[in-house]
Amino acid sequence: MQPADQTAANAARAALVEALIRTGQEDRAAFRSVYAMTSAKLFGICLRICGDRQGAEDVLHDVYLIIWNRAGAYQPGRASPISWLATIARNRAIDWRRRQGRSRSAPVEEADAVPDGRPAQDDLLIADEANARLHDCLEGIESRQRGAIRSAFFGGLTYAELAERQAVPLGTMKSWVRRGLLALRGCLDAPA
Repeated sequence: MQPADQTAANAARAALVEALIRTGQEDRAAFRSVYAMTSAKLFGICLRICGDRQGAEDVLHDVYLIIWNRAGAYQPGRASPISWLATIARNRAIDWRRRQGRSRSAPVEEADAVPDGRPAQDDLLIADEANARLHDCLEGIESRQRGAIRSAFFGGLTYAELAERQAVPLGTMKSWVRRGLLALRGCLDAPA
């Protein structure tokens, strides 16, 4: 990234942090600024996950209600503002999709068509922070659960294969994975 681009990105990040802090103090003008600075990116996230434009619009509405209600809990030193906002959008969109029972996603071309003035570097920062957070949370759960989750989700093993490898009953393996996922979700949902 060029120095001028980095300076612009830092200024945009600082403006977003300030607007989030003021939104936490119920400043409606700041909330409008947060919306103006982030709606295109958050809509893109919602659209990619929901796979349905109307659904994505509904989810985005819910996302901004959550932001309005939780902005006071945002802590600038713990997460970048766009990561914090993207996590809310992602989680809400996943919840919507689960409720809908849908398994398809919008084509990437459709999601990329959403106008967005942010540098592409933000996407990398979000992914890096989310990846680091996931690995930190994985390290925080019990070792049997961590191993089972890694083998199942990163190694592609079934519960039956995991149970056989560990020489435990299938129900025990399912229980380990379920408890591990609940612990992982609790860690990931906790404020960063």
